[in-house]
Formats: sequence, structure tokens, C-alpha cells
Amino acid sequence: MNRTMVMGIGAAVLAGTAVLVFTWGTSAPAGTVLYASDPDVVALGQTIYTDNCAACHGANLEGESNWRSPGSDGRLPAPPHDETGHTWHHDGDTLFRLTKYGTAALIGDPDYESNMPVYEGVLTDDEIIAVLSYIKSTWPQEIRDRHDEMENRQ
Repeated sequence: MNRTMVMGIGAAVLAGTAVLVFTWGTSAPAGTVLYASDPDVVALGQTIYTDNCAACHGANLEGESNWRSPGSDGRLPAPPHDETGHTWHHDGDTLFRLTKYGTAALIGDPDYESNMPVYEGVLTDDEIIAVLSYIKSTWPQEIRDRHDEMENRQ
């Protein structure tokens, strides 16, 4: 092989590796869809939420007080997931990736510290989608409609 060909192959391998490194573990299932109108999915999501999320985000999705200001540990308290929070401002893919991989992975900052656990290996993809579907099912219809519009633009 000539030097140009070897360098070309090397560059292709490096480019492929870079793509793999920067995308590994940061994707949601293709076209994450929330099923806020499916009573079975919502019921499953409510149970999983109660067992895994309510301790921080509240039994009524109310979040912790002063959730917009860092606590004494420098970390933000758990935000509400009801209509008073910002959850509904994010599309399903973002919510899925945040839940499964954590904020640090989502924003690309491995040093970002958060009290939010990473649920990869704890909950299945379907369980995460069920929890997010439950959360969405609790929002007023106007906010659900706005979230649907945002999702349809993606």
C-alpha cells in the first residue's frame, strides 16, 4: 500500500472512532414517543415514578423548594415535573436521554455534578418512557398540547 492510502484509511478509522465516542450512549430510542393517553403505560409509569423518582421530585411532582437555586452542596434541587416546572419545555428525546444518561452526558460535561441518578442499567428504555408518559399525563391539556406541537416540529 502506498502512504496516501494508509493515511486515508487511518483518517477514516479516526473519524469513525470519533463518531462512536461522541454518540455512544447518548441517544434515545429512535423517535422517542410518550404515551400520555395510554392508561396502561401511564399506570406503569406512575408505579415506577413512585418507586424511583418521588423521593426527590415529590409524590405530586412538586419538586423540591427553591429548585432554581443551588443548595449548600452547590447542586440544584430536584425540579418539579408538574406544569410549574420546566420538564414540559423539553422534547421526549431530551427527557429520555437526561433520565437514562444524566445531565453530565446530556450537556457533554463529565465534571457536571448533579443529585439526579443515572438510570441506565436501573430502568429499561420502556420503563423510562412509561415514567415520562406518566409525568406528561398529569399536565393540563393546554400544556400537553403545546408539548405535542413542539414534538411534532422535531
